[in-house]
Amino acid sequence: MRRRAFLYGGLGALAACSQPDAERAAETSNELHRWRMVTSWPPNFPGFGTSANRLAERIGELSDGRLEIEVFAAGELVPAFEVLDAVSRGSMQMGHSSPTYWRGALPASQLFSSVPFGMLPNEHKSWLYHGGGIELWREVYGTQGVMPFVAGNTGAQMGGWFNREINSTDDLAGLKMRISGLGGEVMQRAGAVTVTLAGSELFTSLATGTIDATEWNGPFNDMAFGLHEVAQYYYYPGWHEPSAVLECLVSIEAYESLSPALQNVIEAACMAEAEYVVAEFAARNQQALITLVDEHGIELRRFPDDVLASLREHATAVMDDLAANDPTIARVLDAYRSFAATMGDWHEISEGFYSRMRQTQDV
Repeated sequence: MRRRAFLYGGLGALAACSQPDAERAAETSNELHRWRMVTSWPPNFPGFGTSANRLAERIGELSDGRLEIEVFAAGELVPAFEVLDAVSRGSMQMGHSSPTYWRGALPASQLFSSVPFGMLPNEHKSWLYHGGGIELWREVYGTQGVMPFVAGNTGAQMGGWFNREINSTDDLAGLKMRISGLGGEVMQRAGAVTVTLAGSELFTSLATGTIDATEWNGPFNDMAFGLHEVAQYYYYPGWHEPSAVLECLVSIEAYESLSPALQNVIEAACMAEAEYVVAEFAARNQQALITLVDEHGIELRRFPDDVLASLREHATAVMDDLAANDPTIARVLDAYRSFAATMGDWHEISEGFYSRMRQTQDV
């Protein structure tokens, strides 16, 4: 009798101890959150806007509907360049944009997207995940109450669309060009007049002569904007953005209101979408390039060697000056450059050599 009483008492105690856990599990499984995501892209814009839509869908599916994300294009709730501010204020729980747009509020943010003449996408991703880059990124954005996640990478970009030929560095003097971020600062040093415009304004600005040139991304996105209809020359390489990260921004306050399970859903969905975007842009850029050249007669031009050499010198000077005046930029740039220096040898004997060999031999 005493043994049975002991056993029943023990089972009762275990049940009592486990009841709060069961209640917490039930609450977690039933929690429902409805968030709004604002973006810097036109509605359903190929590659960018569609990625934001797909990310929201992934989060909804992986969470079994417990975290619903409603997506808003640029201008529907907030302008394209106010996404970070909206998430920082907490008026929006989530945003989808690019780190290059926050040079005013967070000057160091630009380095997390791309650095002129810097690392390529795989190298950049390695720095973020295995070189301390993502920890620095979240530290920088944390000052605004925002947590960033990698949500994609468009890969190396094109140099841009021009209505003037670039045959020497002299041709950059007075050139009116839409180019954002660090690349814009480099072009200013080279003598160009740079402006920042949302993607939706590029076609009209080129068509009316408000600008002489613009960069946006690569053939896939550029053709969607119809830039080939209003510009004659398409220059490469995209020295200003050899890697272009897309970001998912989450309000830290909103993020911390979620269960660990739903926090993991956001991270997993962002990583899955990031991989999808890299593959999509690689495939669609090639397809669009063929269309631009074969069907629209676009002239591909390579920047002359002396122009690239000059731009590279200006890029180094721009980065050094920024680091000298901003301790945060200095710390991030040092980490970036240190990691990039370790990647050169491996890239050369693997992808670099192989790519050149493949172009000269039948496989």
